[in-house]
Amino acid sequence: MQWSDEGLWVVDQVHDDAYLLDESGKVLRKFRTVTENSSGVTVGGGYLWTASNGTTALRPFRSTDTHRSAVLKLNPWDGGLLDRFPTTESEYIHGIEWDNGLMWITAFSPESLVLVDPRDFRVVRKFLVHMKRPHGLAVEGGGIWCAHTSDKVILKYHKETGRVIDSISLPKEGPAPHGLATRNGELWYCDIAPMSGIYRVAMKNTQSMRL
Repeated sequence: MQWSDEGLWVVDQVHDDAYLLDESGKVLRKFRTVTENSSGVTVGGGYLWTASNGTTALRPFRSTDTHRSAVLKLNPWDGGLLDRFPTTESEYIHGIEWDNGLMWITAFSPESLVLVDPRDFRVVRKFLVHMKRPHGLAVEGGGIWCAHTSDKVILKYHKETGRVIDSISLPKEGPAPHGLATRNGELWYCDIAPMSGIYRVAMKNTQSMRL
């Protein structure tokens, strides 16, 4: 998930379609992408970026599938593929976030957050995270929020040191956070099936509201 000036970008992991939504959930734009098992979306530099894990089992294979993980640079109007960057830091990526001309990505082996230059994916900075399964990312000031799906916890890390500076624990019986975005003092997060939906939570309040 990613808020932009146009609205909320969401990518569908089943069909690999990208959606631009307004705050009420109305679809403003939709198109198919060449992403394969999408798990992360962000906007920056005038482009749409998606995390393509290359291991889809949720839809029939397509001629554009490579079965390799990569970050894709797409046209934000029609989803056309402009560039493809293989991921060298992790076999799978489940979160990406634009940050002032650079891009954060999640890594699983070991669990870490990696800051890269999207022009060539050179690693600028990297630090280990404190819980398993890092997914959605959302930058806020000098920190970056990361959704840890299995633990149902969203941690805020200092972008320079990797130190945990804030945390939000979600109800154990509720949805597991996957995608993540920030807007107007709230974190927005989404779950995947069978409890798929979009939720928002105040950064200082664990009371979640489903849209």
